[in-house]
Amino acid sequence: MTRRSFAARPGDPDTWIKAADDPRGRRADAIAYTARLTIDVTPDLRGRIKVTAFQRGQTVADMLRELLANAFPAEGDEQ
Repeated sequence: MTRRSFAARPGDPDTWIKAADDPRGRRADAIAYTARLTIDVTPDLRGRIKVTAFQRGQTVADMLRELLANAFPAEGDEQ
């Protein structure tokens, strides 16, 4: 096993994608979230999202998870 430095990306894309499935070193509550979603946003929008999350006392990830869960409810969930 090779040792990677903080925030280093693996050289090969398959390793990078599969690394998200490895729960070592993650907080216990984050283990349930095994998929990563990457989107492109403008720096202005990114700033507005971060400020809004801070004002609500949430992390950006938690705020966006809630937003997406409300926009795309599971089958049988009320809207």
